[in-house]
Amino acid sequence: MIDPKHSRRSFLKVSSALVGGAPILAASMLKAQSGDAKGPLIAYVGTYTSPLQNMRKTQVDLPPGNGRGIHLFQVDRTTGAMTPYGLHEMGTSPSALAFNAARTHLYSANETERIGDEEAGSVSAFAINPADGKLMLLNSVNSGGKGPAHLSVHPSGRFVLVANYFGGSVAVLPILPDGSLGAATDIKRDAGRVGPTKASNAPPGSFAFSGHDQAHAHMIEADPSGRFVLHVDLGLDRIYVWKFDDKKGVLTPNDPPAVSLPPGDGPRHFHFHPNGRWFYSLQEEGSTIVLFDYDSAMGQLNSRQTISSLPPGFAGSNFCSGILVSDDGRFVYAGNRLHDSIGMFSIGETGELTFVTEEWTRGNYPRSFNFDPTGQFLYSCNQRGDNIAVFRVDRKSGGLTFTGNYTPVGNPSIIVFLDLTKKS
Repeated sequence: MIDPKHSRRSFLKVSSALVGGAPILAASMLKAQSGDAKGPLIAYVGTYTSPLQNMRKTQVDLPPGNGRGIHLFQVDRTTGAMTPYGLHEMGTSPSALAFNAARTHLYSANETERIGDEEAGSVSAFAINPADGKLMLLNSVNSGGKGPAHLSVHPSGRFVLVANYFGGSVAVLPILPDGSLGAATDIKRDAGRVGPTKASNAPPGSFAFSGHDQAHAHMIEADPSGRFVLHVDLGLDRIYVWKFDDKKGVLTPNDPPAVSLPPGDGPRHFHFHPNGRWFYSLQEEGSTIVLFDYDSAMGQLNSRQTISSLPPGFAGSNFCSGILVSDDGRFVYAGNRLHDSIGMFSIGETGELTFVTEEWTRGNYPRSFNFDPTGQFLYSCNQRGDNIAVFRVDRKSGGLTFTGNYTPVGNPSIIVFLDLTKKS
């Protein structure tokens, strides 16, 4: 645990010192594990950053951020604890990360509104060193809008899909043969009536208001087949469905082109069940999870259940963040900011959810969370708490138990994992 006698700044200084010695540390770690059956497990953490001293020429339009770019950690497979392993410095807030399927490349959505004289965010492509997991920047391209908040790699492996929050747009970026990115093959801009400032399903006494001032594309991802691409617009309270041409990289409106959520609820993130037939959408301002039946042949969504992301009886303001379905398809986990918890729900035989329990995240404003590759541990990125807290997952009950392991990281936004055993 963090010693209360020490300040957050002290911990960040310690972390920076460790990062400075990363080459020696990395070599010793790899050498120590050279005789093991398993190689290192690396975590990449995207953060909110301020423009770095040596990057002022970029004139990035950002509020202050405590992160320094993409932070690398080595993960202890037994305890879940993380040790600083390296840093790729970026002053452009790489707040979302995604691997290609082969995990040879990493892509970051850099959540800026302006770089230099250009009103745009950017997406960066990195090659991953298969020996040690370190990153080499290949290139950065225009994201097709301002403030890209999410990205994913299409199942074909030929395109990166990006959602521009402040631009209210989504874009398709081609992946070139060397893994770098080309200029967008398609950009679609959301349009329509903005929802009300009061969410239809807000908890009693809620003053939660975030994105109902304009269109805000918040997440984009293909369905498991890759035939359709779905994205949510928080400001317009819609989930859009697109037919996708994976040869040309072009989006075409499906029939119907979108489904609506209750006014003001603000769909933010979603996750497919492993069976591909159930789709769970999390609403930021309404603090709800909606279960949809998904018709994979037609790309159509039909809502069937709405349940609060919060424990029974909660009153006050809350902003939801991320949602994940466990890999065994038995549980759904939902992030709650201000309440600072992860709600856990069991999945019934028909896909409907039942609230089971919630766990305090041990930090302020959990922006996202993720499982390690084995599903034994869950990592909560506590954005305003400047830390990542580690929980052990009970695979039978779905419950979370805090391990006592904190990792200091300035404004963590996302964490993803690379198992180097599989790269050797």
